[in-house]
Amino acid sequence: MDTVISSARQTVVIGPDHPFVIIGERINPTGRKVLTAQMIDRNMSMVCRDARRQVEAQAHVLDVNAGVPVDGVEPEILRLAIEAVQQTVDAPISIDSSVVEALEAGLAVYEGKALVNSVTYEEERLEKVLPLVRKYGAAVVGVANDDSGISNEPQERLRIAKLIVERAADHGIPAQDVVIDPLALTVSADDNAALITLETMRLIRENLGVNMTCGASNISFGLPWRPTVNAAFLSMAIAAGLTSAITNPLEIEIRRTIYAADLLMGRDAYAGNLIQAFRSGRRTATSH
Repeated sequence: MDTVISSARQTVVIGPDHPFVIIGERINPTGRKVLTAQMIDRNMSMVCRDARRQVEAQAHVLDVNAGVPVDGVEPEILRLAIEAVQQTVDAPISIDSSVVEALEAGLAVYEGKALVNSVTYEEERLEKVLPLVRKYGAAVVGVANDDSGISNEPQERLRIAKLIVERAADHGIPAQDVVIDPLALTVSADDNAALITLETMRLIRENLGVNMTCGASNISFGLPWRPTVNAAFLSMAIAAGLTSAITNPLEIEIRRTIYAADLLMGRDAYAGNLIQAFRSGRRTATSH
């Protein structure tokens, strides 16, 4: 099952028979004081810089989040950020907001088929977000939790994922346009967090067959060696069925791990993508 998203100039396919899709996470003001200040000032220079840098680092899709700590401004800022990214790079966009009005503002100016990040199985949010996804012909990330919170039982996360796919279908959104987030939580708070997520991925792959994504960097929050932990998790997750992830493409360890995992999973014929990335890296190092 393939999920197709696009910009005005580029199409990306997420699917088990395609190379792993990197969704760049850097356009997000959380924990970034300079970016937050610029966004509040409607200055998109760092947004554009981060867009270029991530695409140069082989991100296929860019997640754009404008969740600044000022009430009422997110719809305008997200719209401006999406317009700026579209003018800067060709990559498709994941429109990332918990504010429905911001999602609509972003979708209204987006040129192509966006990925909407995200909807949970909570009645109020479902009935606001899914009609928007249908209206604008987007794909959507469905997060495997409901109004009771996040379960530590993989079977329960699978049940919620099934319900999201079914509710999307009720709104005319096909299963291939629903990308499930099985929820990656930090192992520094729960030793079993990664194991629970990996088992959830296996269950979703076997029982639903839809594509999956997750905020992969969450797994290492609060730990040293974060790129190493994230890379190790991603290699396991790809084997378990993960087909895309919101992660940091600027971390070379993560990029290399994804190329290697694609090769080992039979998604890189004759190691063509890995070798091309290796040669590109050598050229970049030589030019510096």
